[in-house]
Amino acid sequence: MPFEDIPSDPSLADPLPNEPFGLMQRWLDEAQASSRRNPHAMSVATVDGSGRPSSRMVLCRGFNADPGYVVFYTNRQSPKGDDLNKQPYAAAVFHWDDQQRQIRLRGPVGLSPESESDAYFSARHRMAQIAAWASDQSVAVASRKELLAALAEREGEFGTTGALVPRPAHWGGYRIFIEQIELWVGAEGRAHDRAQWQRTLRREADEYVGGSWLLNRLQP
Repeated sequence: MPFEDIPSDPSLADPLPNEPFGLMQRWLDEAQASSRRNPHAMSVATVDGSGRPSSRMVLCRGFNADPGYVVFYTNRQSPKGDDLNKQPYAAAVFHWDDQQRQIRLRGPVGLSPESESDAYFSARHRMAQIAAWASDQSVAVASRKELLAALAEREGEFGTTGALVPRPAHWGGYRIFIEQIELWVGAEGRAHDRAQWQRTLRREADEYVGGSWLLNRLQP
């Protein structure tokens, strides 16, 4: 097939939009509407104090187009939490192989307000709430039996039903404020579409305010 005739996703057809968040929201909504498991799964990469990178999968639990950030929740005493405490900057990737779409983003990271972390934690399954208390995330454990015993001990403390399980102080949300984002669409013959938007962020209190976007179409 001649390159000129290769079909492509019209999302990134010329002219490209001046801002990326409308398309990003549409892609997230379409992923959510699909039958796939965990449509909002994203890889989050951090670096430690020595500059060594780590990456892991988390679930995006929110996208706010104004001021422009994604949210995930985790144990803040975990390696990723330690990385972000020392180097509060991260990169993330969404990839939907069946739709041949990918979103890459990066930017500075801030803590979610405690009220938002409380609200999200209270909506979690009770077993997940209890596990947040029982697990020292990423710390070595002698055996699975020991891990399950720790979970069972906490379950005995909080009960399987009844009073609400409070959020541990070490557990909460992070916001990645988007200063650079790339939307990617796969195509036959590696004639992929890539569009990148960049902006300068200015810190105001616990958030960041973005300037105007600089747009570039990138070669695959």
